[in-house]
Amino acid sequence: MRTTSEIIKNARAAAPALAASDAKTRNKALLAMADRLQASCADILKANAEDVEASREKYGAVMIDRLMLSEARIKGMADGIRDVAALPDPAGKVLAEVVRPNGLVIKKTAVPLGVIAIIYESRPNVTSDAASLAVKSGNAAVLRGGKESFRSNMAITAALKKGLEDAGLPADLVGLVEDTSRGSALELMQAEGLIDLLIPRGGAGLIRSCMENAKVPCIETGTGICHIYVDASADLDKAVRIIENAKTSRPSVCNAEEVLLVNRAAAARFLPMVSERLRDARKAAGLVPVELRLDKEAAKIIDGTPAGPRDFDTEFLDYILAVGIVGSVEEAAAHIQKHSTHHSDAIITEDRAAADYFVKNVDSAAVYVNASTRFTDGGEFGLGCEMGISTQKLHARGPMGLAELCTYKYIIEGSGQIR
Repeated sequence: MRTTSEIIKNARAAAPALAASDAKTRNKALLAMADRLQASCADILKANAEDVEASREKYGAVMIDRLMLSEARIKGMADGIRDVAALPDPAGKVLAEVVRPNGLVIKKTAVPLGVIAIIYESRPNVTSDAASLAVKSGNAAVLRGGKESFRSNMAITAALKKGLEDAGLPADLVGLVEDTSRGSALELMQAEGLIDLLIPRGGAGLIRSCMENAKVPCIETGTGICHIYVDASADLDKAVRIIENAKTSRPSVCNAEEVLLVNRAAAARFLPMVSERLRDARKAAGLVPVELRLDKEAAKIIDGTPAGPRDFDTEFLDYILAVGIVGSVEEAAAHIQKHSTHHSDAIITEDRAAADYFVKNVDSAAVYVNASTRFTDGGEFGLGCEMGISTQKLHARGPMGLAELCTYKYIIEGSGQIR
């Protein structure tokens, strides 16, 4: 087993070769990585089956779904890499250019960050997503997945490394940390001078640990207490469809809805619709019904579980939805500002003034009008896949695609000017 220090240093040593390569070489590598991934499908599925079997007694059905791979999911991962290869090259792009009175030409030019480390949990598809975005943007990647997906991640990484070698690039451009203890995560957080950016993708505990312990630049990502507010003017049929999608299409992801706020004027009509769609209809169809955790006013309209003191501050990642009643769009925005993690929040309304107020006063990375929060995703935003979803403001916000994996430098061309 290679030590974490060795993997980091090897990635650092390999990074200049990728940074100096051209777009054609990087795209060739990505296509080879995708081909190797699909060719290794049987090995990856075997490793994944072992991970799933070892995790069944520890995790519920939702988390097992995050972990589980299939032939279709592996093909989707490979297609995601090919989609990234087809995107415009971010490195070398001139972001701004100015010619000074003395003749100096100053170009603000995008360049790779260098070595990017990603700490993530559960979902093995993050391994290929992160590696492909790093390679496309000219960065080496050091990946540290969770214990539950270690065998899967090892098999995926082995395939990606073969693809890099097929294209004539160093295999160490993508490295998977083999030590899954907390010590290895701390080592990544404190690898000053070796790692240029750390991106944690996981629950609140992981994010908090990185923000408290990191000595390298770190992006706060992921935790999503996502709200949908149903305004007094909302089309209620449209609203219930959006809420069903935002809560139930994949409840284990960070862009799933966790809190429903309903305007008091619509609550008596709308909450029974929510109860019927999310509980009764799903139960009748043999699907997992959604547990509704109701504030005191909502509990007077429909049956459900009384909301506890932390239910409006919890990322459930499960078939659970906190439900509250508010008196206005202003009250909804104030509630969201108090409880939101600034990930993705939505308003359902037919009132343009209410929509404008919501958009201006809800300070989240993604703010929706009449659409599901589930669209906060690099692929859905046209970025290819994503490295993570930043809930901070510097240097990236929202889905992190290729542009966010570059920094810039000024290139100045002169003809002998002196100051």
